[in-house]
Amino acid sequence: MTDNMRAIGYRKSLPITDPDSLVDAELPIPTPGPHDLLVRVEAVSVNPVDTKVRTGGDPGGELKVLGYDAAGVVTAVGPEVTRFAVGDEVYYAGSIGRPGTNSRFHLVDERITGHKPSTLDFAEAAALPLTTITAWEALFDRFRLDKDSTGTLLVMGAAGGVGSMIIQLARALTGVTVIGTASRPESQKWVTELGAHHVVDHHGDLVAAVRAVAPAGVDYIFSPFSAGNVDNFVELLRPGGEITAIDEPEGLDLLPLKSKSLTWHWELMFTRPLFAPEDPAQYELLEAAARLVDDGVLRTTVAERLEPINASTLRRAHELVEAGAMTGKVVIGGGFAD
Repeated sequence: MTDNMRAIGYRKSLPITDPDSLVDAELPIPTPGPHDLLVRVEAVSVNPVDTKVRTGGDPGGELKVLGYDAAGVVTAVGPEVTRFAVGDEVYYAGSIGRPGTNSRFHLVDERITGHKPSTLDFAEAAALPLTTITAWEALFDRFRLDKDSTGTLLVMGAAGGVGSMIIQLARALTGVTVIGTASRPESQKWVTELGAHHVVDHHGDLVAAVRAVAPAGVDYIFSPFSAGNVDNFVELLRPGGEITAIDEPEGLDLLPLKSKSLTWHWELMFTRPLFAPEDPAQYELLEAAARLVDDGVLRTTVAERLEPINASTLRRAHELVEAGAMTGKVVIGGGFAD
């Protein structure tokens, strides 16, 4: 192993059409800390958080490496690692507080890492961690659902990465009725195939569309699109209902929730890595999700697959995500080009 590695990052916030918006670079191979795994990255995926960080945080000329989702092979471990060994195939979403996965070798804490599903290749596995963690925490930590839960769940943007996992997990591990929103024929087909009981168009009159299949309203709403929808959510939710949101619209007014005693939750999957790194909950849920994949209960959500991992393919992946019309996930496999 040489002392340096290939990496992709950015030095200035630029439009993704600019060749300098993401660039190839060389960096030193990092050394594992006590609980770290050094992973040879074989595949990554791009999420909206990648594009948000790239466009919203200028590193002032220093190279910032993006990337959260990854799948690869453990090549070294820290002295306190107990769950993994060299040679293990892993998948994970990392931490927003550390350098990203768009590098040939990457450090990740074992407590937020899972063994890769054995039935998936690296690219198929790399599509899953961030969205699976987000969906799992939304359903089981925020809404506190379980296998005996009933009621109706409305999934906004159900064809997106997180929505695709919310549908699958809700169908597999709870008793709720799932309504997914999707506007294009291909995204509506995707949502139906993932298991949603009903699919409605979120363009136009959302309330009327949902009421057509759930006349009595809904109990839970998962929202990546909260701006301009608070009044719609209040109208649709039964008294005491709950919303979990993953977006951050400016000037959000939640006072309308009071009349129905509604609850608003925020979900950020980076909370545990940032504030409770000793908590193994994300390791445990990734292990559980891998078993569900290998048992044929969950499926990967790859919709677009690029190769190899370099600045050019990552710029294309960012373009696809920024366009806002992705069904499922875009992944970059094939490892790093020499």
